[in-house]
Amino acid sequence: MMIKADRKTGLVFFPAFDWAIDPTHPEREERLLYTQDQVFEEGLFDIEGITEFKPDLVTHEDIRRVHFCAPDIESVTTESHLISAGGAVTVAKAVMEGAVEKGFALVRPPGHHAMRVVHGNRGFCNINIEAIMIEYLRAKHGVRRVAVVDTDCHHGDGSQDIFWHDPDTLFISIHQDGRTLYPGSGFIEELGGPNALGTTVNIPLPPLTSDEGYLWTVENVVMPILEDFKPEIIINSAGQDNHFSDPLTNMNFSARGYADLTDMLSPDIAVLEGGYSIEGALPYVNTGIILALAGLDYTGIKEPGFDAARIAQPPDVTRQVRQIGQAVLSTWRQREALQAKLVGNHKTVSRRRNIMYDTDMIYEMQIDEITVCRECKGALKVDSSSDTGHHLFGVHIPNGVCPACRAKAEQWFEESKNGPYTLRTMQDLDSQTFYDEPREA
Repeated sequence: MMIKADRKTGLVFFPAFDWAIDPTHPEREERLLYTQDQVFEEGLFDIEGITEFKPDLVTHEDIRRVHFCAPDIESVTTESHLISAGGAVTVAKAVMEGAVEKGFALVRPPGHHAMRVVHGNRGFCNINIEAIMIEYLRAKHGVRRVAVVDTDCHHGDGSQDIFWHDPDTLFISIHQDGRTLYPGSGFIEELGGPNALGTTVNIPLPPLTSDEGYLWTVENVVMPILEDFKPEIIINSAGQDNHFSDPLTNMNFSARGYADLTDMLSPDIAVLEGGYSIEGALPYVNTGIILALAGLDYTGIKEPGFDAARIAQPPDVTRQVRQIGQAVLSTWRQREALQAKLVGNHKTVSRRRNIMYDTDMIYEMQIDEITVCRECKGALKVDSSSDTGHHLFGVHIPNGVCPACRAKAEQWFEESKNGPYTLRTMQDLDSQTFYDEPREA
């Protein structure tokens, strides 16, 4: 008898055979090859309603909606990056056009550590595939309110940076406490920019958090926040490196726990991020996620080495998880009062940052400034230089920009004409026009 999925589910696989940081690096093609084997072995493509799509490539325009790339897009991407991001877009289009109800992009290279400015690879990421997908859906399908729930064990600092000033994007990151793991960020106090304060939500969990802590957090913290925000679409940055066997992290999540989380969250689209237990976890975790998305029974999912007693959550971890969850909820409920208190009557707000590209060993110095506005998301300018010799000046104009913020953005760009920049660039999402002016160093 033919098994039929309760929900039509689309999958995209792209192992990126021709891209690796080095042949033995944890971020390599085997991350997906073992999963592909497992999917075929389990006969998932024989289930009516589960469909595989082939990935398209994103265009440079798709990347320009999100990133300022120094010195240019070609220098910081390969064809594999275009296909990885294209895989996410492909499955998202299938969902938006009604070909499927749920989608899962099992692609690499990953993307959630790539920030708005890109000088190279950091955290194994060059371009942010979820952000590119989201801005594509906004430009081509009219989507507005989006929630991103990042369940990778590492804080999604790149996605946080890109959506820091966007009140229409709720970014929730559930991750191992940044005091114990790269990239050392993602604390509760990181709430978003002045026009979007509160729509960045960080949930830093202690090492040794297991299924109990993750699922309690999703049910009691994430779901109420999503219900308040009321997104049109939910994206899961489905990192799998919080598995108990992952070599890079210190968590105790299981494959069955991932399936339960997916069932509870019910994302419209999941996009693979990290996960480096190539044989012992990823094939089982991904199979569980696919079954949960399709509304099929996943209770038989069990990975090698699973021992419930060995990975049981210690009582002090349970106590910490509950305290963190309550603190996050308290901050969420006070977000409007906090915004009034912290932002006040400022006309613009700026910040200065030093950013390390740990993979490519590049150091970036960045200053950004945003207009504080009650009418729109605000215009943003970025001055970014790195020790590679590139010095970038970028202006970002959001969708629905008000006349005053557009005028300020145009003023900033005009004033940069005589600056010491190797690249002047503008993203105008309101008119969907993009301008790059490279200059000699």
